[in-house]
Amino acid sequence: MSLRFVIIGGGPAGTQAATSAARLGADVTLIERDIVGGAAHLWDCVPSKAMIATGGRLDAIEESIGMGLDVAMAQVDLERVRERIQGITERLERHNRTLLESQGVNLVRGTGRLVDAHTVVATTEDGELSFEADAIMVSTGSRPRIPEWAQPDGDVVLTTRDAYPPKVLPEHVIVIGSGVTGVEFVHMFSSFGCRVTLIVSRQQVLPSKDPEVAAVLEDDFLRRGVRLYKGARAVGLERTEGGVIVRCDDGRSAEGSHCLLAIGSIPNSDGLGLADAGVDMDGPWVRELDHHLRTNVEHIYVAGDLSGKLPLSSVASMQGRKIAEHVMGLHKVDHRHLDYEKAASAIFTDPEIADVGLGEADAFAEGRKVRVTKVPFASTAKALINDDPRGFVKIISDPATGVILGGSIVGPQAAELIAVLAVAVTNGLRVHDIAESIFVHPALAEALTDAAE
Repeated sequence: MSLRFVIIGGGPAGTQAATSAARLGADVTLIERDIVGGAAHLWDCVPSKAMIATGGRLDAIEESIGMGLDVAMAQVDLERVRERIQGITERLERHNRTLLESQGVNLVRGTGRLVDAHTVVATTEDGELSFEADAIMVSTGSRPRIPEWAQPDGDVVLTTRDAYPPKVLPEHVIVIGSGVTGVEFVHMFSSFGCRVTLIVSRQQVLPSKDPEVAAVLEDDFLRRGVRLYKGARAVGLERTEGGVIVRCDDGRSAEGSHCLLAIGSIPNSDGLGLADAGVDMDGPWVRELDHHLRTNVEHIYVAGDLSGKLPLSSVASMQGRKIAEHVMGLHKVDHRHLDYEKAASAIFTDPEIADVGLGEADAFAEGRKVRVTKVPFASTAKALINDDPRGFVKIISDPATGVILGGSIVGPQAAELIAVLAVAVTNGLRVHDIAESIFVHPALAEALTDAAE
């Protein structure tokens, strides 16, 4: 009899685990209550990037005078943006369903929960279905975190999921949260012509990123007219006749027509029955996972946001594949474990920001000796041809061996270009390996070879 693998949650981790395990011969059941492909992926990530792409086209039109063009001003049609996002989401979900069905995965629309260590019950429109499992994976995603002092209404006080797109374009939106999600919304709303105030609890936006990288983004925000409240933590919100007032712990306040909460997320672990199955929990989190993402119950795995690892769709997908391979016995011998420190990430602002591996500030904080080489895009012909010389490539390497330890890219197509450094970091390549590669000319990627030299 085939190994029975039951998965709760059909996001990037769940769909990847299902297809990988099915190809390896498992009898797979995937339970998903909403959208196949994942709410965080298809309700958050994809819509936000679609809106950013629209904002980028608006910026390009406005800036095209520098390319020798005389163009009329464009305007945002929110209804058409909404229809476009819906079309993208539906197309991706159809693809996911077709792929799962082609692999023989039993797809169940419903809400799953564990009733014991080997039994999963799905509550569907037609009643309850029970599944016995040899292995179980839970990947139920997360939801926006709401502070006690705020009450979202979907109209004026918004969570991130109320803003893909919002019902109306805000006249002046106050964004609370200067992490990845927050700065992407700042960029998007400012591109759409909205006034924006950003509440920054630290002394720089993107507090976990390289200060030099954050400085480029802050300069762009100031150029766009964004107001930055640095060193201010939001502690209160008051509705007014014309909108909202956000109070900060340093006595300052910001007044606008709308407020967007972008202050993180919490895992969807309520009602899953993990504790009933013997899984050791710490509030909404699983207390401990091994490098295979197993809980203390050896045949129960968790992935995605629930794992507490990097909250990236790409990471969740890789977790799903690794779990499926382990369930099917492929990782009983030495193999390459998932190394979260070598995961590439990107922020889709303008300019884009991407990094991978060891950061410069982290290296110095750890007292590590590293070599840092930096090349501005302004030195490349392609950047001048594109009339956009902003940003740079920075490579962190070991001065003794030349092995590439990490890097950052700020500028156009950074999310694409970082793939070169991601491959280098993952596979222990040296700067010499990139310097000796012959890239296309003219291309922004030439900055990578220049930095490697």
